[in-house]
Amino acid sequence: MLRWLLTYADMITLLMAFFIMLYSMSILNIDKFRQVAVSVRSGFAGLVEGQGRSILASDGQFSSKPSPITGDTAGVPWQTVRHMQEYIRAERLDKTVKLRADSRGLVISLADNITFAKGQVELSTNAVKVVTNIGMMLKDLPNAIEVEGHTCDLPTANQLYPSNVSLSATRASNVANYLVKNVGIDPRRVSVAGYGEWRPIAPNTCEKNRAQNRRVDIVVFRPGLG
Repeated sequence: MLRWLLTYADMITLLMAFFIMLYSMSILNIDKFRQVAVSVRSGFAGLVEGQGRSILASDGQFSSKPSPITGDTAGVPWQTVRHMQEYIRAERLDKTVKLRADSRGLVISLADNITFAKGQVELSTNAVKVVTNIGMMLKDLPNAIEVEGHTCDLPTANQLYPSNVSLSATRASNVANYLVKNVGIDPRRVSVAGYGEWRPIAPNTCEKNRAQNRRVDIVVFRPGLG
């Protein structure tokens, strides 16, 4: 006769659980939400062009004008990376200045057609402008920085530099010196390496690939590395 009470009790229990779930979902810790969002974004894509923006305003409320998600990308504050992306787009440098993330941190690759004339080691006028702007964005960060020179596998065209390693090292040194002397980056943060043709990012099988390998990389190490 009282079997209906069992069904009624089950329904009440389910309703209570349902309303507890709704209540817990209504309480949002904005800081934890942002940390999770940054972690998921970095885990799936590392450094992504035009990474997403939070649907929450700074006070945690939904907003028609979302605020940027805070956090870091490859050990560099996201705001710094975003400023670099905006600068690259504004100056139409997409084909000559590229950003990527790896296990070391943020890598800023400068193609040699914007940094140096063929076989030369002095920064071009365009390179001075680009290195200055990027350096200013990195100046106040605590991260260690390594400037790396890279070439393709073709012989050098400058008799003063008989090997690609010496050419790439001199180019990297000149970029590093400019960052220290002209931009004001702490020299204790900066190191230099010349790898010549030994660390290509594409097979040296055609000119298009060789052009990708001729580059200077500014590596911004993750905190604690370098």
